[in-house]
Amino acid sequence: MSFTNIRKAAALTLAGAVLFGAVAGFPMSAKAEPIDYAAEAEARKGLPVQTDDIDNWPAGPRIGAGAAILMEANTGTILYAKNIKDKNYPASVTKIMTGLLAIENSELDETVTFSHEAVFSIERGSSNIGMDEGEAITMDQALHGMLILSANEVANAIGEHVGGDKDTFVQMMNDKAASLGCVNTHFCNANGLFNEDHYTCAYDLALIAREFFSYDVVASIARTPVCTFEATATQPDSFTLYTKNQLMKGMKYEYPYLVGSKTGYTSEARQTLVSCARKDGMELICVILKEESPCQFTDTVELFNYGFENFSKVNIADNEKSFTMNDSEFFDTGADIFGSSKALLSLSPDGYVILPKTADFSALTSELTYDDSESGSIATVHYSFNGTPVGQTDVILNAESADIFENKPAGGDTVTGGIISVEPADENNMTGEITSVEPVEEESPVKDAGGATTNQTGDAVFINVKYIIFGLGGIVAVVVIVLIVRSILKDFYFAKKRRNIMQRKRNRSSKSEFDDL
Repeated sequence: MSFTNIRKAAALTLAGAVLFGAVAGFPMSAKAEPIDYAAEAEARKGLPVQTDDIDNWPAGPRIGAGAAILMEANTGTILYAKNIKDKNYPASVTKIMTGLLAIENSELDETVTFSHEAVFSIERGSSNIGMDEGEAITMDQALHGMLILSANEVANAIGEHVGGDKDTFVQMMNDKAASLGCVNTHFCNANGLFNEDHYTCAYDLALIAREFFSYDVVASIARTPVCTFEATATQPDSFTLYTKNQLMKGMKYEYPYLVGSKTGYTSEARQTLVSCARKDGMELICVILKEESPCQFTDTVELFNYGFENFSKVNIADNEKSFTMNDSEFFDTGADIFGSSKALLSLSPDGYVILPKTADFSALTSELTYDDSESGSIATVHYSFNGTPVGQTDVILNAESADIFENKPAGGDTVTGGIISVEPADENNMTGEITSVEPVEEESPVKDAGGATTNQTGDAVFINVKYIIFGLGGIVAVVVIVLIVRSILKDFYFAKKRRNIMQRKRNRSSKSEFDDL
């Protein structure tokens, strides 16, 4: 066995011993005062769960984590909340941000080279795969080493590769967190080793995890239990990595619906875990902070089961009865001058809400917004259940109906890229309709000395005033329709709001072993 092979084997063995000690709860320093971590975790089970304060919301499990969240990834609905905005240390779950930036800013076949700083700046005995200064592996291998065995020198090397240097990458991490809506996060390094100024919260980690697990490549690595590195010209050893994450296939707390998971541990952070699972059309993100082993795994399983057993995904368009465009003849263009038989507006078929299985869709309240709507939408309808946001959908202008405003000549044919000649009305052409269309080359229009518009071939462009009038009329019609639509939508919103207030009043009256360092 080569010296470097012995060194890598020793590094992996030491890392495993350290992780075993972390999971078992052994003190990491002989000088440290003994702390009864199990008693602290037991006491944390009595901390309030904020989602329990929501009327008619399923009661959440009592877990020993200091902070935890269960979020539905597609809608952002928070199913379980316990101190989700409290500042905590993330430890190695930091690496989901490192992996996210890597997959967004590099290719899997790029070469990641290990600098002196990347290899020797990590704490002695912290998790690593024994890479040497000057060695190089692919980005794909680097992501496997970082996400499976939580290798700290590999996270450093990824950061340097993506950002150019450590400081630039850390800035990228903080910028990305801000862009995702994180409100209580500050990163100082790519690996999560303890720093007083390196912190986050359960809510922010859920936002980062939503983005991370949306990439199948890194999600698949984050659920891989074992992988082997083969020797290459730039990395001379062959070795195998085995996950310490007990949610993985074949492990003690295997979760069959797991999309991916990342563990973390430092003595200051305690056990941390970020995971994603998919079942029954729902994709749930679970974040556990400040827990004791093996409860980071059992807490996660308990929260996933709570979510899948108590909530369901409900299509809005299929269930919204009070808000339908087809109910109004104004929106039905089947027998009017527009010549369309489809309703002008409708609810997007892709909008969903997440509801307690004991709740009815009619119990929801809604709010309309008109800003930041996606292209093609008139407004967005936001739904909530007893004050808790549960999903949204867009009010869209149907494509078939949108075509009614397209400017078309007589006969229904659209004319583009040509000169439209209009003969004056006479005994043979009493309406001044189009008599010919001549194709032209795509030239920029210019103005002659008299201000008349011509193309660069010098040919005149004839304009049919009738179609200008119709076009302007169409624009005015669209504006009027949008104003009326907004008025009708507002009427719907306030009417439904009053119904839901009454419904809430009726409801109230009837309410009688292994981890990384």
